[in-house]
Amino acid sequence: MKAFKFVSKIVMPLALMAFMLLAAQSGFALDPKLSGQVELKNGDIVESAYNTNDGSLVFLLTPAAKNGDDDRKSDGVAPLYIVVYPSSVSGIIGTVNCQHQPADNCPDHGPVFAGLAEATVPDVYGNGVWGHDHIGPFPASKHGEKAFITWVPVAVMFTTLEAASNHITTIDQLRAAEKAGQVTEVVLWDAAFQANQSSASVYLKGTPVTPAPAVP
Repeated sequence: MKAFKFVSKIVMPLALMAFMLLAAQSGFALDPKLSGQVELKNGDIVESAYNTNDGSLVFLLTPAAKNGDDDRKSDGVAPLYIVVYPSSVSGIIGTVNCQHQPADNCPDHGPVFAGLAEATVPDVYGNGVWGHDHIGPFPASKHGEKAFITWVPVAVMFTTLEAASNHITTIDQLRAAEKAGQVTEVVLWDAAFQANQSSASVYLKGTPVTPAPAVP
C-alpha cells in the first residue's frame, strides 16, 4: 500500500502535466455560444477569433458600411488566417469560430472558404467541411481596441486528414504545420477588410445572423 501511494504521488502529477501539455498543444474547443457571427443594433458584425501570439480567444468587429467610411485610415495591415477543418475531424476539433455544419453561421464568408477548400484539397474536404477558425495578431497596433486594421484573409487548408486533426490557434503551430508541409495557403488580397478588436461582452449583446445552407 505504501508503495502504491508513493507511485501515485509520482504518476498522477505526471499524468496531469501530460494532459495539460496535450491540451495546450491542441487548443480547447470553443463554447458553442461564441460560434458564428452576431449583428449589433447599429449593424456592426462581431465574431470570435484566436490571437496568434498565445491562442487566447478574442473578438473581431467589422463596422457596418456607413457614409464616410471610405475615408477612414487604416492603422496597419495584418494577415487573418482562416483555418478550414473537414467534417471528418469534428469530434476532435469541436466547435469552431464559424460552423459550416449543419448550416453556416458565418454566411458572408463561410460558404466561400468551404468551397475553396473542397476545390483545392478534395481528398481532405470532399466529404464535407466542418467549419473554420480565424487566427490573427491581436492587438495589431499600439492603439488597441480603437485601431482599425486592414485584415488580409489567408485560407489555410490541410493536406491530409491526419494533419487536420491538429487544432491550430497560434502562429507557432501554424509555422510548424507549414514547415512540415501539412497545410497549403491561399492569400486573398481582394477580400481585405477593415475591423478592430472587440470583446465577449459586446459579442453577447448581438443577435445571431441568419445562417446559410451548408453548400458546398
